[in-house]
Amino acid sequence: MIVLASIGLMHYLLVGAALFSAGVVTVLARRNAVAILIGIELMLNAANVNLVAFDRFGPGTMDGQIFTLFVFVIAASEAAVALAIIINVFDSTDRIDVDEIDALKG
Repeated sequence: MIVLASIGLMHYLLVGAALFSAGVVTVLARRNAVAILIGIELMLNAANVNLVAFDRFGPGTMDGQIFTLFVFVIAASEAAVALAIIINVFDSTDRIDVDEIDALKG
């Protein structure tokens, strides 16, 4: 008979750390603006995993879930604004390379 160990707080924190690390690597390694945006979203989702985990294993209030809803709203608005900026850059230069964005200054 196989006995499964219960999933504890440390497991959630390890998943959150792995997501955050993947997001940091994506942001630092990519030059494409869309890939950088995906990395930022990964980091925000890692924070959400940690907030919900602390809420689940904490004293019992719903603070972590409420903060997670705020993070979702902020992430959605950030994605909308960032995609609008990326589309405007693409219309101007036909590329979305972040090294070329400073050419739009003047």
